[in-house]
Amino acid sequence: MVEQDKSVLTSAFEQPEENPAPRRRRSTLVRVLIGMVVAVVVIVAGTAGAGVYFANKLDKNIERIGNVFGPLPREGRPGKEPVAADALNILLVGSDVRAKGQTTGSAGTPTGGSERSDTIMIVHIPADRKHAYVVSLPRDSWVPVPGRGITKINAAYAYGGPTLLVRTIEQLTDVQIDHYAQVDFAGFTSMTDAVGGVDIPAAGHLDGESALAYVRERKTLANGDFDRIKRQHRFLRALMSRAKPTDPVAFTKLMDAVTRSVSIDDGMSGGDLRSLALGMRSVRAGDIHFHTAPTKGTGMVGDQSVVFLDPSADRLLWEAIRNDRMSTWKK
Repeated sequence: MVEQDKSVLTSAFEQPEENPAPRRRRSTLVRVLIGMVVAVVVIVAGTAGAGVYFANKLDKNIERIGNVFGPLPREGRPGKEPVAADALNILLVGSDVRAKGQTTGSAGTPTGGSERSDTIMIVHIPADRKHAYVVSLPRDSWVPVPGRGITKINAAYAYGGPTLLVRTIEQLTDVQIDHYAQVDFAGFTSMTDAVGGVDIPAAGHLDGESALAYVRERKTLANGDFDRIKRQHRFLRALMSRAKPTDPVAFTKLMDAVTRSVSIDDGMSGGDLRSLALGMRSVRAGDIHFHTAPTKGTGMVGDQSVVFLDPSADRLLWEAIRNDRMSTWKK
């Protein structure tokens, strides 16, 4: 880091000792930032607290994916209930796309052609900005994919990139997706090391490489992808609990790791992210809730092992998101 940048960053954090309020606010923003790594929007939440440095430096690390929503048909997309007009629904996908050097085309379609998303989450941010709800969809969920018949949900990404995956999710849930975000899970290595590792029950203290292996593992787990989803949720909680940098250099290292691991649709500007961060400045780690879409279990379709969603139970979940009432939803 050049000396000039360091001084700008330091001045953004230093506050007079007689005024403790900014210090509490910084702690809250750090929690929001990491919590929303889950939501990915979180990535730039730090710009709200760190001023010019993060606004001009770290925001540039985030890749934008062009024209994700443009190719979607104008008719037939879900609308929003008036009560949920100000709520946000973000489709978050985790994979190793960047690690493999894959790039995206004009419609956000992977040029590599065969990449499948390892993790699919809908992140619901209520209109009051007091919580965030993360709903995981098993990657092998057996669902209709427009133009492709019924197949595994993660195949939508391989067939048509972010655009087809958004369309598939909207058709399945009747929930309007406002933004798309993609996290390179390989970046979890640098994120984890930036906070000195994470502590996870039964797994112990994990450094970056161990944490990456922990969130990737599936085949050796008793319940396969269901257990991997639980592991990912545990990791994200652990990362949030460790995200308490005590100096500007540590904070910068963490934020640099986060922002270099994320891509978002080009419809969400840095200003949008900063506004969202400010709106969620009171959110703490305990205000971020993790769920998995209800299922009826697994089975075989031909030679494929698939997950069958539970339409009746899921309908209530999607209604809760549509009506911005996730706080009242119960499995």
